[in-house]
Amino acid sequence: MTMTNSVTDTTIVTIPAPAKINLYLTVTGRRPDGYHLVDSLVAFTTLGDVLTIKPGQPLNVTSDGPFAANMPPPYKNLVYLAAQRLADAAGVAARADITITKNLPVAAGIGGGSADAAAALRALASVWGVSDAQVNLEEIGLP
Repeated sequence: MTMTNSVTDTTIVTIPAPAKINLYLTVTGRRPDGYHLVDSLVAFTTLGDVLTIKPGQPLNVTSDGPFAANMPPPYKNLVYLAAQRLADAAGVAARADITITKNLPVAAGIGGGSADAAAALRALASVWGVSDAQVNLEEIGLP
């Protein structure tokens, strides 16, 4: 994560969201909400999407890059949903303009959307001054 200056409303944060390669993946069950339970081992690549976050703006998610055309609308994007859940859990205003440079194909099974959401949670927790004692990012990241 790169910050251009100290964390303020004028800080611009960039954070990579690397792709993953499943070395193995086994579906072990299904949750009551329909999501699958999986057991997997992954390795991360140097390739991935990049998030640029401008704090202090109303929550918005836009996309650019070679695979941006296939992105869902902002309010259905995993990054938007993760940001809103973090703000709600921490009791802070969800204020950030987030641009996803989409270098990974959408729905390719290489973790693009989930990696983007995880990167956003880490960066936004830092930008918004949310500590590990206030929230559990793992729980917030679960669908």
